Amino acid sequence: MRYVFRFLAVLCLCLPLTARAGSSEAGNPVLPIDQVATFSNRVQHDLASRGVHVAIVGRVGRDPSQLPRGIRYTHIGFWVFSNVTRADGSTGTGYRVYNLYQRGDNASRSELIQDSPADFFAGAHRFDAGVIIPDRRLQEKLLRVIASPTYAALHNPSYSVLANPRDGRFQNCTEHTLDVLMAAVYGTSDRSQIKANIAAHFAPQDIRVDGLQRLLAPAASRALTTADHGAQVRTATFGSIGRFMRAHDLAESVYYITPDRVISY
Repeated sequence: MRYVFRFLAVLCLCLPLTARAGSSEAGNPVLPIDQVATFSNRVQHDLASRGVHVAIVGRVGRDPSQLPRGIRYTHIGFWVFSNVTRADGSTGTGYRVYNLYQRGDNASRSELIQDSPADFFAGAHRFDAGVIIPDRRLQEKLLRVIASPTYAALHNPSYSVLANPRDGRFQNCTEHTLDVLMAAVYGTSDRSQIKANIAAHFAPQDIRVDGLQRLLAPAASRALTTADHGAQVRTATFGSIGRFMRAHDLAESVYYITPDRVISY
């Protein structure tokens, strides 16, 4: 039974708010702050050099050997090129990260948070960023949605680690990203229409969770419910969003960045 709870615990896709600054998602010591800053700047500079206004970026928040097959990045958010105010009060341009985070004081609830690239990587298990750059027209559409009331209206604070993207009862960070993406692609803020479009066109990631694990999940945490699933558990992931965008010619590029490499998928 200990194995079952450990398996379910490592699935957590969105770092609790109270843990972001103090520990990694896996419970290990955080990476050195100076290296976090250097790597986050590397990702920023890469995006800026490509003239990117908005990208979808993922981080590795847990030991990959503990994750279910098909999941590499445990948290994703929109990186938006913005006017920023630095810690010393000076102003300039850079990227702000638009995230959904699970609450630390109530694991079954979430909030929308804006933070910095360094904050985004503060809980990383290793320096590895997945990047999806939408095509130029889609970037413009995403910017309009993110700047509009639709972005917050698409947030469902009822959090589930394994939220079914075709069902509106629960949501995690990846599903919110997908909902915003679909709002931009189809030009709608109607949640029922967005879910219908996801059901028709988006293939989520299959997750192997046997019957015993599903039975025990709500007992471990309300955030681990699979009540919104049928016989097969499926959730949105960085990989499934990338595959959807490439299949429909919505992505300019999909790649990952490490401290010394940039590699296309």
